[in-house]
Amino acid sequence: MIQDITPHKFHNEFRKDAAPVKGSPVLCFDERKILVRASEDAIVFPTFEQLGKPDKIVYAFAIDETEYFLDISGGLHELDGFEYRDLFALRRIAENVFGMIMFTGYHLASWYKDSVYCGRCGGKNVHSDYERAMHCPHCNRNIYPRIMPAVIVGVTDGERLLVTQYKEGYGHFALVAGFAEIGETLEETVAREVLEETGLKVKNVTYYKSQPWGIANDMLTGYYCETDGSNEVVLDDNELRLALWKLPSEIELQPDSYSLTNEMMRMFKEHGVFWK
Repeated sequence: MIQDITPHKFHNEFRKDAAPVKGSPVLCFDERKILVRASEDAIVFPTFEQLGKPDKIVYAFAIDETEYFLDISGGLHELDGFEYRDLFALRRIAENVFGMIMFTGYHLASWYKDSVYCGRCGGKNVHSDYERAMHCPHCNRNIYPRIMPAVIVGVTDGERLLVTQYKEGYGHFALVAGFAEIGETLEETVAREVLEETGLKVKNVTYYKSQPWGIANDMLTGYYCETDGSNEVVLDDNELRLALWKLPSEIELQPDSYSLTNEMMRMFKEHGVFWK
């Protein structure tokens, strides 16, 4: 999955004294596009000096000993050999470490962009000196990076797994998914989302694994569960265009190994009902 970057180590702790030096990579975003030089098997990010030493950059995180920074100026750069490329297109060619850098960088860049002003009083926020937060000096409010909980659900019926396709957007097979609502546990989110999207009731909700998914500000949590009663699908065609029961041998995996969804489908394809 995207966070599986071994032997590399991801460091997300706040470093108040971090400052770019010659060669420091800087992540520059234009909505869901990032400035890179990309080939079929490698991605290169522009450096601090290549960008003309911009003054509106902040420390993001480190991979091993390399510190990465974000350009938060909001402007676009024109740099020989570099271009703004779509994140999802790049994920097809990037090693996992590059995917982790880009998705997590996008998560932070989006949060900084959305946190210029205080949502309570409208005052302009400033950067905290001691933690990763934006601080409103007018009403003394701190704003932290937004992380939204969501579930990925492998619904099973005996030896079959329910696979879906979204009505719009991503065209490959996936699993039932959705965001947690206020006042509910993640297990309750599983039951609600499955019922809303497919009309199925479920039982034996079993945790599998979690995954950060910065492209949507998510923390994904994977669960398997079983049908409770009827296995007849009543499709919510506002969300999905199909939902099909598949035997392990019939499951078609996604074209890359980045997502928790794909890993859960692969685990069922290779091992069947393995979690009991």
